[in-house]
Amino acid sequence: MNGEAQASAFDALICDCDGVLIDSEAVASQMLVEELERRWTHIEIEPLLQPLLGQRIERVLAAMAEHAGAVLSEDEIASIRRRVEDAAVLAPAVPGIADALDRIALPKACASNSHTEYVESALLRTGLWHFFDNRLWCADRVPNPKPAPDVYLGASGELGVPPERCLVVEDSVTGVTAAVSAGMPVLGYVGGAHSSAAQIRVLREAGALHVFEDMRELPAMIAQLSAARLLRATQN
Repeated sequence: MNGEAQASAFDALICDCDGVLIDSEAVASQMLVEELERRWTHIEIEPLLQPLLGQRIERVLAAMAEHAGAVLSEDEIASIRRRVEDAAVLAPAVPGIADALDRIALPKACASNSHTEYVESALLRTGLWHFFDNRLWCADRVPNPKPAPDVYLGASGELGVPPERCLVVEDSVTGVTAAVSAGMPVLGYVGGAHSSAAQIRVLREAGALHVFEDMRELPAMIAQLSAARLLRATQN
């Protein structure tokens, strides 16, 4: 780690996986669209799917089945999840993320709505694993996935850091909502292949303090946010 130790308003950085560490959301969305269009030719899948991104895939499929007036069996759900994960795990790391993480001198954890096995595989394949080691909190480890705060509270508990001193990076309304519910400050990232101009507005509305699109900006953004918080603390 090349980041320099200095006074900080934060004691940990917690990152979502898909769309923040791995540029996988567009790949996963496309695979989901293909799987569901093959089953339900009578509805337009993509517009219905977009607002659900960031949620656990089982919830996404349940919502889409309700729209279609259909039922997916447990075997179908498992099969779709495997196909989506098999495609998404091959996606590249988000541009600039490795250098950014290396420059940020904070303990790090990953909190994801994906399954642990998939997140482990994605981080190992992209060379990002060493930033997080086993500090992974995924949907299969908690009773309630995002937008509930469980994965974030689990991560902060394992790190031994109070929620308000954990800084989160998220790319979806679902994730921002989860982090805000956990009492954590959140930065919104919109530089992934799946992002759109509308995403900036919805992430801010969900509670993101700042929204950015280049991971190379993250270390400086954290330093500036920390300095502003420390200054406010000295003035109060």
